[in-house]
Amino acid sequence: MTYRQLGDSGLTVSAVGIGCNAFGWRIDAETTTELVHRAVDLGVTLFDTADTYGFGESETLLGAALGQRREDVIVATKFGMDTHGANGPDWGVRGSRRYIRKAVEASLRRLGTDWIDLYQMHTPDPNTPIEETLAALSELVAEGKVRYVGSSNFAAWQVVDADWTARSSGYERFISAQNKYSLYDRSAEAELMPAAARAGVGLLPYYPLEYGLLTGKYRRDEPAPAGTRLAEPRQAARLRDADFDRIEALERYAAERGVGLLDVAIAGLAAQPGVASVIAGVTSAAQVEANVGALAWRPTPADLAALDQLA
Repeated sequence: MTYRQLGDSGLTVSAVGIGCNAFGWRIDAETTTELVHRAVDLGVTLFDTADTYGFGESETLLGAALGQRREDVIVATKFGMDTHGANGPDWGVRGSRRYIRKAVEASLRRLGTDWIDLYQMHTPDPNTPIEETLAALSELVAEGKVRYVGSSNFAAWQVVDADWTARSSGYERFISAQNKYSLYDRSAEAELMPAAARAGVGLLPYYPLEYGLLTGKYRRDEPAPAGTRLAEPRQAARLRDADFDRIEALERYAAERGVGLLDVAIAGLAAQPGVASVIAGVTSAAQVEANVGALAWRPTPADLAALDQLA
């Protein structure tokens, strides 16, 4: 495992993080505890959840699984998406001071902790001025309930706007941007990456394996293996519409270097400018081991140049 600072902040995170979106609905408490402890043993420090994952159950299971190891890790959670009334009526203003106060207290209770290391706004709120949101988050940092704040699913201009607002008003800055980014879909590199670099914001890519397409499990014109994510009826379109020209090019690239497709997907992404930690969802300890093991491949500058050309 290697460790990096998140943006230009002092928060240090493991180069591979654990996405906890499956906790509480795809995996139970026992499996969650097993994989969380395996991850900590392997040097993973960043665990990323949200108040909407499993309708709050993800936070509950993560907090219980960490137990006395809580102080050894970085717990990141999110607010701002529709919790379907779990935090009371919100009237569509989930970036407001009123709502943030309710959301953070609920997350702290479920996590069983006194503080959240990284509190992220899950999606922009078009109805609340960013000044109000940042002011409310700054209050939480001053009170010790939150240590750092970040954004998720913000467009590049919103990352820059929030940063300018924070700097000019003396509010806590977003130190991270968690957005969809993989070697299959590199659209984040067009605007988000340079905007984040300019603002000193670290990138936390999610869906780095592109719903499993970059794991090597799936083949052109073949059905999804039973039990895999893309075998689910609601996910079938992702496999049907997949760009296998790109996937197979990445597979050839990996084979030429004696590594697997998953290794390239994780380590190749971790080596991109500004990436602090690659957030990969997991449902077993074996997946944790594979994701961490991918970091054994350290791409050279020539490897990265070749990767840029084909992807």
